[in-house]
Amino acid sequence: MAAVTQPVIGTSGPAAPSTVASRSDGVLLPIRAFPQPTIVERLRSAMPTDRLVGWLATLVITGIAFALRIVHLGRPRYLVFDETYYAKDAYSLLKFGYERNWPDNANASIVAGHPDVTLNSAEFVVHPPIGKWLIAVGEQIFGMNSFGWRFASLVFGSLLILMTIRLVRRVSRSTMIGCLAGVLLTVDGLSFVMSRIALLDIFLAFFLVAGLACLAADRDWFRNRLADHLVATGKPDLGYEFGPLMLFRPWRLLAGLTFGLALGTKWNTLYVLAAFCLLALAWDVGARRLAGAGRRSAWAILKDGIPAFFSIVVVTGIVYVASWASWFATSGGYDRQWGAQNPDATTTRLFGSAFASFLHYQKDIYAFHTGTYINEQTHTYNANPAGWLIIARTIGIDAVNDIKPGTDGCPTGGENCLRVISGIGTPLLWWGAVIALVIALILWVGGRDWRFGIPIVGVLSAWLPWFQYTGRPQFFFYAIAIIPFSAMAVALCLGLLIGPRPHTPDQRRRRMFGGIAAGVFVALVALNFAYIYPILTDQLLPYSKWLSRMWFKGWI
Repeated sequence: MAAVTQPVIGTSGPAAPSTVASRSDGVLLPIRAFPQPTIVERLRSAMPTDRLVGWLATLVITGIAFALRIVHLGRPRYLVFDETYYAKDAYSLLKFGYERNWPDNANASIVAGHPDVTLNSAEFVVHPPIGKWLIAVGEQIFGMNSFGWRFASLVFGSLLILMTIRLVRRVSRSTMIGCLAGVLLTVDGLSFVMSRIALLDIFLAFFLVAGLACLAADRDWFRNRLADHLVATGKPDLGYEFGPLMLFRPWRLLAGLTFGLALGTKWNTLYVLAAFCLLALAWDVGARRLAGAGRRSAWAILKDGIPAFFSIVVVTGIVYVASWASWFATSGGYDRQWGAQNPDATTTRLFGSAFASFLHYQKDIYAFHTGTYINEQTHTYNANPAGWLIIARTIGIDAVNDIKPGTDGCPTGGENCLRVISGIGTPLLWWGAVIALVIALILWVGGRDWRFGIPIVGVLSAWLPWFQYTGRPQFFFYAIAIIPFSAMAVALCLGLLIGPRPHTPDQRRRRMFGGIAAGVFVALVALNFAYIYPILTDQLLPYSKWLSRMWFKGWI
C-alpha cells in the first residue's frame, strides 16, 4: 500500500477550502493559493494534543469495564468448562514449576478447600505456560478458589480494553474514536465472559493487540525519523536515494517481547505475527516511497526487513523459549528427561539433553494438535469458523438446568428455571462489525487508506487459519482474538460517519446527524448487552426468559 496522507477520523481537521470564486458572468477566479503539505509534514502525522484527557478517558472506560466484570466474579464457586485444566495447571506450576496430573476427584477437593492433592506424575499439556503463570498469580494472591483463578483474566480482560483504546486512538488520531472502540469492547458479551473465566484466550488477545500497538507506534517513530533526516540534511526529499538505515527500533523490540508472550500463551499467535510483520514491512516501503526513495524503496524489504526479522521474530522466539524457564529449571516435567534417555539422538548431540527434550516436547504438542486423536473428537459446542463472525454457534460455559419452582430462588407455582453462562458476542456489535469490515476492506484496497488495513489484517489472520483445522472440534470463544479488531473497524467507520470538525452550517448539520446516528448505534449495542447480561453471568432465569434470548437454534 502506498503511504497516503489521510485526514483525522472524526475529530478536528480543516474542511477542504474552496480555491475558486464565481463571477456574475460565470468566469471562475482564483481566491488564493493553498500550499500543499511538504513531504516532511506528510511524514509527521501529529497525535491528538489532548494527551491528559486521552489518558483520563482511557482509564475511566477501563475502570468501568473492570467494575462491570468484577461483580460476582467468584460465582460459580466451582471449576467451569476448561478451567478444570488451566486453573489446576496454574496451581501445579506454582507449587512445582511444571504441570502435574490430578486425581479424578480433584475438582471436588479443590472446592472443599483442599487443593494439595496432585499426583506425582507429570501431565502432558498442549499449551505453553505464560497464560497459566498469569492465572497462578491470582491463585497466589487470593488462594486456590474461584476468585483467585479468575482474577488474572479480569485484569487482562480490562487491560485489553485499555490497549485497544490506545491503539485506535493512535491510528485514528482521535481520542473520541479510540474511546468508542473501548466502549464497544466493554459491552461485548464474549470479551465480558472471557474476562471472567480462567481460560488462556483472553491473555492471547491482550498480547496480540499490544504487539500490534507496538508496531503502530513503530510506524510513527520510523516516519518521524525519516522526517528528521530530511530536516537535518536540508533536502525536500530523499532524491531517489534509499535513505538512512535504522537498525535499532525500540518499538519493534517491544513488539517482539509482546508477541513472544502471546506465543508463550498459544501457538496460533504465529499467524497473526506473520501477517502483521508483512504489513509493517509494507508500511516501511510506503514511508520510504513517500520520502522520495522512488524505486529504491523496494529495498526496504531486505534492508528494513532483515533487522525487523531479528527485532521481532527472533526476539519472539527467545521469549517463547524463556517462557518455559521453570520446565527447564526442574526435572520432573513431561518429556523433561527425554534427552538424557536418548543420548544418541541427533538433537541431543547437537543441543544437549535439556534443549533436545524441549524440542521433542514441542514435537509432541504439534502432533497432538494435528494428529488423529484430536481429529476424531466431537463436542456439543463445536463451532465451524465459517459462522464465527455472525455468531452462528455459541458455547455453553456452564449450566444448571431444571431448577424446580420453589428451589434455589426459582418462583413458586411457575415454570422451571436455569442458570447459564453462555459465551456469546453482543449480536448487534458483531453483525454491525461485518458491515464495517466490508467498508474497511473497500477503503483499504480501493481508497488506499492504511488505517483500515489494520482491522482487516487482524481479523483475517486470527480467523482464516482455523479453516484448515475444521476436522477437529473448534469453539466460538477462539474468536476473542477477533473482536478487538472488529470493534476497531466499527469505531473507524463511526468516525467517518461523524466526520471532521465542522466549519460551515452545512458541515455542522451533517456532523450533528452523524453523531446522533453513531450514538444511537452505540446505545443499541449497550442495550443489547444489557439484555443478554443474565445469560453471561449465571443469573437465575425462568425457562421462557432464557429461551427469549436464544434467537437462533445454534445458540441453544
